[in-house]
Amino acid sequence: MSTERLSRRITTIAESATMAVDAKAKALKAAGEPVIGFGAGEPDFATPSHIVEAAVAACQDPANHKYTPAGGLPALKEALVDKTERDSRWRPEVSRILVTNGGKHAVYNTCAAALNPGDEVLLPAPYWTTYPESIALAGATPVPLPTDIASGFRVTVDQLERARTPHTKALFFVSPSNPTGAVYPADEIKAIGRWAVEHGIWVFADEIYEHLTYDDNVHHSMRALVPEIDDQFVAINGVAKTYAMTGWRVGWMIGPADLIKAAGNLQSHGTSNVANVSQQAALAAVSGDLTAVADMRASFDRRRRTMTEMLQSIKGADLLTPQGAFYAFPNIQGTKMSSKKFADDLLMEAGVAVLAGESFGKYGDGFIRISFANSTDRLEEALDRISSFVASRNST
Repeated sequence: MSTERLSRRITTIAESATMAVDAKAKALKAAGEPVIGFGAGEPDFATPSHIVEAAVAACQDPANHKYTPAGGLPALKEALVDKTERDSRWRPEVSRILVTNGGKHAVYNTCAAALNPGDEVLLPAPYWTTYPESIALAGATPVPLPTDIASGFRVTVDQLERARTPHTKALFFVSPSNPTGAVYPADEIKAIGRWAVEHGIWVFADEIYEHLTYDDNVHHSMRALVPEIDDQFVAINGVAKTYAMTGWRVGWMIGPADLIKAAGNLQSHGTSNVANVSQQAALAAVSGDLTAVADMRASFDRRRRTMTEMLQSIKGADLLTPQGAFYAFPNIQGTKMSSKKFADDLLMEAGVAVLAGESFGKYGDGFIRISFANSTDRLEEALDRISSFVASRNST
């Protein structure tokens, strides 16, 4: 009889840092503290009304009260074909789409279906907290590749080649990036895609922030720029960020038919179908026009400019102007504090919840992540508090 009470694989998983900080901020708020929370990556907008109306109608339809195909509603998968062609400039077959319970589920399914013990996955850092956990759960090893403000938080082909070993199976590629806000230009994406093709390396591309780019920065899907990567490319996406639908839990993965079939088999045992009402809401989202999306993006852009200006005025902070997503990732090493101490003290002394950079891997230490998915008034108040907090530390 085993003396180990719990699974070693599961007990080594770290709690989601974003969820932990968000929960702590909400607990302080509930206790009456005037906390402003920038922990979770969550739009502050309500889901657009036409999407909600579609969900209300779906509740009344008995067809949505029953099991449906584990891989997704056929109508939603057809709509995702058109949506991918519209937004990503390539057209997948329906058989190559799996609808999942949010983007995190798509990340997990992808790693579980593609990776084996002993495999290595190149992971540009800083990175979203879920990637290394999903890699490790599949028995593979994440290989972080450091980036910084000077490199624009982007990896190069030379850097990837130096990290490549006989065990390298995949690369996680993210543009726009959480947490850094970096966006790769088309020529760099092409070079990385061609390198992956040359060496037979999978590319897992998280494209969930595709509609949130600013200034002259544009999202490009690697599959559109490098069509020959098709058989070793997985696009991961969802409705959460673009359509302000974090709570609806609908994502998807698009990849080669054999990988999608394997991931679908796993999902059939793990969750069965995604909630039908949520899928009907997602159908309305991806098949509707992008007017509401453009309005939200314009609002994010205004907030981004406000946050950038105010952060750049804080002594001891250095910042890559966010190019995409809705995060700023300033370097606060000039304050002489670790990012964890900075975030902990800022919450308790100034009532502002941010994420310590080491939540996004060791190369994130010295940075903090601040989401600008919040109202301008609250952004300005929070940044005033941060400025005062830093000033008080600099004066001691």
